[in-house]
Amino acid sequence: MQQGNEFSFTDFILLGLFSDSRHPGLFIAIILFILVVAITGNSVLALLIWGDAHLHTPMYFLLSQLSLMDLTLISITVPKMVTDFFSGPSFISRIGCVAQLFLYLMLGVAECVLLTLMAFDRYLAICSPLRYPVIMTPRVCLQMAIGSWVGGMLISLMHTIYTMNFSTCDSREVHHFFCEVMALLKLSCEDTSTYEKVVLAFGIVFLLIPFGLILTSYILIFLTVLHMNSREGRHKALATCSSHLSVVSLYFGPAMIIYMTPGSFLSADVDQCLFVFDVIITPTLNPLIYSLRNKEVLGALRKVLWRKLMFIVKR
Repeated sequence: MQQGNEFSFTDFILLGLFSDSRHPGLFIAIILFILVVAITGNSVLALLIWGDAHLHTPMYFLLSQLSLMDLTLISITVPKMVTDFFSGPSFISRIGCVAQLFLYLMLGVAECVLLTLMAFDRYLAICSPLRYPVIMTPRVCLQMAIGSWVGGMLISLMHTIYTMNFSTCDSREVHHFFCEVMALLKLSCEDTSTYEKVVLAFGIVFLLIPFGLILTSYILIFLTVLHMNSREGRHKALATCSSHLSVVSLYFGPAMIIYMTPGSFLSADVDQCLFVFDVIITPTLNPLIYSLRNKEVLGALRKVLWRKLMFIVKR
């Protein structure tokens, strides 16, 4: 075994997505476009929800938290990757790596919890409409949001400290476009098999169980919707729930493959492609899915644009 150097004395080199690409310029242009769309979409959706009184409901409050999480998630990974492409070698300090790892894990766990709570919100709204306003009070919604964020922070802090305490061998090259748990563990010259099992266990707790709860909620919702007399109410319920299910599938699908599959089963390229979907594509699609399928959000957006147009005309 090679003599390990402690992580605290080592900067890392992120090999990134484009190290073996023949057309890196084209890919970086696509990534930049996606970044702009994601930041714009999530920012606009969050601001619409916070600014329009008609959207001050539990569902939209939780949705605004999802937009905030997605906005932060794509901001901690993509700008660094783009900057490294233009500046040369993709060095990242230990402190930068710790920050990136902590924020990614925090947001990942928080989003899993939040999506589960959003499914519970839809279940109550459709299956128990009389109890819904009693249970889903503003205070409860705030507690749900705080619980998601704080839970993510605590779990992330534990994993970040444990991961960064492993010693690394001579190689400093991380086969990834950001500091990610499994990619960092591959640099270690210690036996990480036990900790990898811990990661798998956490994957079951924060991915498989929430996904099962979400699916159960939507099965019950679907059965309730089938017995609705109002065609308009049935259509509205299905539209809202299909949007949420699309987001859930986009997020949980790649994440479960990444963290519930033994590391040796996935090549570095496949692993990175899954992370591109989870970290870059999904945060970009989420606001589009919710806004394009939602009359309330589209109505609020039209009102804002109309006011802006009237203001310009009056000037």
